Amino acid sequence: MKAGIKKTNKITKFAVSSENPQKWHLVDAEGKVLGRMASEIAKRIRGKYNPQFTPNSDTGDWVVVINAEKVKMTGKRASQKEYITHSGYPGGQRKRSFTEMLDKHPDRIIKLAVKRMLPKTRLGSRLINKLKVYKGNEHPHSAQNPQVLEIK
Repeated sequence: MKAGIKKTNKITKFAVSSENPQKWHLVDAEGKVLGRMASEIAKRIRGKYNPQFTPNSDTGDWVVVINAEKVKMTGKRASQKEYITHSGYPGGQRKRSFTEMLDKHPDRIIKLAVKRMLPKTRLGSRLINKLKVYKGNEHPHSAQNPQVLEIK
């Protein structure tokens, strides 16, 4: 062993979801830009703000989004954005515009935006369940006492 180098036996501690208290956050989507809001929500769900963040474990919080129908996009993006689905049958591809999705399923717009920002693994599939999106101003999660999360 070289002089001045000391060998230590440090053990790396990984975060465990049972040791991390999970909080609930409330986000009002009224007047918010979709992409900026979705990236902040994805960080909260993933737990990237947490000092105990570990990439392969669930250390994030729960997020409740209300007023999903009042989300907006910047510039001409609202008229250009398309959501494509396929049924699996020949000729089964369907395109829906952002405005059409906003009228019929505003909760799916936010859920899809956040889901596409999470990892494409089993962990990402579990994490998306921590997002609750509602069309109106009411939500059934008042018992969890969600803290209001301000997103610019």
